[in-house]
Amino acid sequence: MRFDQLKAFLDAKAAQYNNPDFIPGDPISIPHRFTQLQDIEISGLFAAILAWGNRTTIINKCTDLLKLMDDAPYDFIKNHKPRERMKLLQFCHRTFNGVDLMYFVEFLQGYYNDITSLEFAFSGHITPEDDTIENALRGFHHMFFLPEHPERTRKHISTPARNSACKRLNMYLRWMVRKDENGVDFGLWEHIQPSQLVCPVDVHVGRVATRLGLIPAAKSDWKTAIALTEQLRQLDPLDPAKYDFALFGLGVIEKYV
Repeated sequence: MRFDQLKAFLDAKAAQYNNPDFIPGDPISIPHRFTQLQDIEISGLFAAILAWGNRTTIINKCTDLLKLMDDAPYDFIKNHKPRERMKLLQFCHRTFNGVDLMYFVEFLQGYYNDITSLEFAFSGHITPEDDTIENALRGFHHMFFLPEHPERTRKHISTPARNSACKRLNMYLRWMVRKDENGVDFGLWEHIQPSQLVCPVDVHVGRVATRLGLIPAAKSDWKTAIALTEQLRQLDPLDPAKYDFALFGLGVIEKYV
């Protein structure tokens, strides 16, 4: 497929899926339940971290988690009493369990006691001169794990330092940073540029990207995520992550591979 044909094809597919009809069946529907910045940030982070497997199951599990927080995540994070945190131990989704959730809540409570937005946990580690959000992800990983963290929880926050594709965090940052008029991504954060975003790569996106000749092999690692994003930047230098809609839709919904 020629460059102009590929661009036209992926632009059309991105437009097809980047619209409000996409929201109800996707984990991004979880933060769309809220209007307050901090509620969106917190529920979005959990929705992204729990985004393993069937999307309906993910949404249901996120709904269960929010109920444990009285459907008011920011108020719960800020104001809950230690005894109220104990009910979180009952939560489980795949390998993410109550111990992990308790630590996430502990970190977020300490963070929001000092800083108004979770944006700065990422943007504080990046400059406008950075090509990508790599340093933001590395910095967040370092900040997140306090000395007393459970060792088992480390697997739930990925980092490029370990050559992880960081699919869930890249998806979360897409939600928070991308700006357009279509109403899917929130575009709430101002200190990271959409051009710095890295396309989330899972097995479906990787297979579609390989079939389209964007990457040589469908590996799920940081090098592949960067290689794919560099190709997507040739199609749209200012907003390469918009093609996540196209590649995801082709792979998961249309079974293009």
